[in-house]
Amino acid sequence: MNIAIVTGASSGLGKEFINQLLDYETNLDEIWVIARRMNRLEEIECPVPIRPFSIDLTNSNQINDFEQYLNNKKPNIKCLINAAGFGKIGDYSVISRNEIDKMIDLNCKGAVDMTLICLPFMNSGSHILEICSTSAFQPFPYLNVYAATKSFLYRYSRALRVELKPRNISVTAVCPYWIKDTEFINIANESNQSAIHSFIFASKTKKVVTKALFDSYHNFAVSTPGIICTLHRIICKIIPSSILMKGWNIIRKL
Repeated sequence: MNIAIVTGASSGLGKEFINQLLDYETNLDEIWVIARRMNRLEEIECPVPIRPFSIDLTNSNQINDFEQYLNNKKPNIKCLINAAGFGKIGDYSVISRNEIDKMIDLNCKGAVDMTLICLPFMNSGSHILEICSTSAFQPFPYLNVYAATKSFLYRYSRALRVELKPRNISVTAVCPYWIKDTEFINIANESNQSAIHSFIFASKTKKVVTKALFDSYHNFAVSTPGIICTLHRIICKIIPSSILMKGWNIIRKL
């Protein structure tokens, strides 16, 4: 059975990846979709059958159960898209330790765990898309833990790509800028306290996913789906982080 697996599939980028995935994977028997909200997963419409899983990726027992399910079914995973994740905006005093732990567990541990349990069922020509962020390229005050988790995932993706070259499995780190038509900004901004005044030049989900899939299936190591994140990646290779953080302190107040 040829399948794709999409995490964070109940909304936002994850849901849009499902909409566009068949433009590249034309011989899928099913798409397995993962999120906590089963009702949202059951509403997904797709030309190929959808198999929904209500899984909290921060729960090791649920990850173990899904691994056992994979071992029983032994699917051929053509594509894994790790789109589950969340962030919080604000300084260290307004984001709870519980929220910080959940960010680290979901954005880092959850993505790595899913990757590791899926790899035994991936063959030559398969693709992995790890949804990182342009915040992975530098430290971001008032977005510090989120940016750090995405930096972790970005560097993990770049290194894993090299390790998987002998198996001809592609790994692409997708690093978008702000996206205006997902739940991310509203959730991240709940404890903002005006740390970030606006989200100018924010992208749209459809364009981000279109570019991410194109880049992955053309075997790019990194996808920067938009002019802002592309320029940001270049600038971060040239300018020291200390200067970039001063620039960010100006931009976030605009």
